[in-house]
Amino acid sequence: MTDDSPARPAVRKNHTPDGLILLELTGAWTLRSLRSAHADMEAQLAEHAVVLAGWDLRKIDSLDNAGAVMLWRAWGKHRPAVLYLRTEHELLFAHLEAMPAAVPLPRQRDWLSPVALIGKEILALIELLHGLIRLTGQLALDVIDIFRHPTHMPWREISANLYRAGPQAMPITALVGFLVGVVFSYLSTQQLHSYGADVLIINALGISIVREFGPVLTAVLVAGRTGSAMTAQIGAMRAAQELDAMAVIGIAQGVRLILPKVAALTLALPLTVLWTDAVALLGGAVSADVQMHVGVAYFFSHFPGEVPIANLWLGLAKSVVFGFLIALIACHFGLRIRPNTESMRVGTTNSVVTSIAAIMVVDAVFALLFFDVGIK
Repeated sequence: MTDDSPARPAVRKNHTPDGLILLELTGAWTLRSLRSAHADMEAQLAEHAVVLAGWDLRKIDSLDNAGAVMLWRAWGKHRPAVLYLRTEHELLFAHLEAMPAAVPLPRQRDWLSPVALIGKEILALIELLHGLIRLTGQLALDVIDIFRHPTHMPWREISANLYRAGPQAMPITALVGFLVGVVFSYLSTQQLHSYGADVLIINALGISIVREFGPVLTAVLVAGRTGSAMTAQIGAMRAAQELDAMAVIGIAQGVRLILPKVAALTLALPLTVLWTDAVALLGGAVSADVQMHVGVAYFFSHFPGEVPIANLWLGLAKSVVFGFLIALIACHFGLRIRPNTESMRVGTTNSVVTSIAAIMVVDAVFALLFFDVGIK
């Protein structure tokens, strides 16, 4: 032990002339000295606390809050009957004695908690719709301003977002689309072959991919990839106070930030859907050739006659709505992110989840409104 090291805390048992057992504490009862002897001293204090004895703290070299709390807990959070203290230590125990005891509140079952939870979710949905409507209105005003002043059109921002939302997303959409085409064709051929309707694979595969799987699958992939990136980008700009700097300089956030993303994704998603449809149909044709010996050339030569062109237009129309909603939702949640990492995580997650939910809702609406369009 070095000269500047505190004396090790200790407890010593003495007997007074009148037969009283007196526990005498020595050494330094501080956080520094108790760090290495904490477990040992707690065991000793617990052993001595059961003895009907007095406590003498007058020979303690130093005492801080850590030591006082340890003694207070050993005493059962009340002063022993016989206690000798120095005046400067009296304030520590007086403070601990004045602290109110923590009384655990009885846990009551709230039968209305499910109703409150549903109401909270409804209010969150209303707030989301309100924010999207406001953002849409601001976009409409920005578009009107662009028509009045065509030179304000942010072509470079639109081009950059178009490249990120379209060509950079083509590899992953092609891979997933090809695999989905192969899987769907394989499962369909098993069912059609049992009924002797092998040729119907062209109709079944074409309508399902062009009308449903292509647009929905591409939209979900883009929502998880591009939509989350848009939310994170705007959130990072808010965290770095770049949005505030834009407002101070006088740059309109809607024209330079929101409009390019919405316009680019609304234009890029239909083109990406066309690419995904083509690759998915190729995968389905290859699978049909392997399983049912329906040649790839035969598949594509009979495809226009088996699948009405209305299914393609319907799929592209859905993809335009999907792209607009994904970009709008991504920008909405990006603008709501606060300058901390937790808000960034929650905002990005909510953006992707909300976009996918919106895609499913819009797809269901299209299916109900156009259930007899493009079906022979």
